[in-house]
Amino acid sequence: MLWIKALHVIFVVTWFAGLFYLPRLFVYHVETGEPAVRAQLKIMERRLLGITHIGAALTVLFGFATLAWYGAYAPGYLQQGWLHAKLFLVGALIFYHGYLVRLKNQLAADHCPHSSRWLRIFNEVPALLLIAIVILVVVKP
Repeated sequence: MLWIKALHVIFVVTWFAGLFYLPRLFVYHVETGEPAVRAQLKIMERRLLGITHIGAALTVLFGFATLAWYGAYAPGYLQQGWLHAKLFLVGALIFYHGYLVRLKNQLAADHCPHSSRWLRIFNEVPALLLIAIVILVVVKP
């Protein structure tokens, strides 16, 4: 069980690395007027999103494995309110991740409906979700 948890945490870190940095690349992309820089940013965005997908998929896989273990050996664990709140916030992260894919595709087509200021604010969303999730998992209010 501890190996499953350890792998879950490792891939959470991988996933969040992408969730934190990809919107920052989008800010640079929107702010630059240089075609060569935009071309390089498109490559970086695509590659980083690929790594982010892997981190997300493995986070979810090991998260489900953790839930399955608790369901089999400690079924009362699955009834706790903090866990339901955490899973809701993870759903919000998955939605955020999906929106990053949409933004990446828009930027790849040289069209983004958002300003760099909007993207800077949007970049803070995963940090807020991370804080809430960590508090829920550690404190279990």
